[in-house]
Amino acid sequence: KPCPLCDEAKEVLEPYKRRFVLQEVDITLPENSAWYDKYKYDIPVFHLNGKFLMKHQVDIQKFEDQLRKLELQSG
Repeated sequence: KPCPLCDEAKEVLEPYKRRFVLQEVDITLPENSAWYDKYKYDIPVFHLNGKFLMKHQVDIQKFEDQLRKLELQSG
């Protein structure tokens, strides 16, 4: 389905695409019903390295801080 908020978030994250892998999850698919139940009113939702990070829109400062921490840990 169209998701303007998702499209906007992907644009904001575009400059960082070489530093992480974006995995999109369509919560309307039956196999993703648990995500739908949890987040149907909060899209888009972002997890980083398996942990909830933010919802509704990209908080670029929070994203940069957490991404940098992960990079330092794995570097």
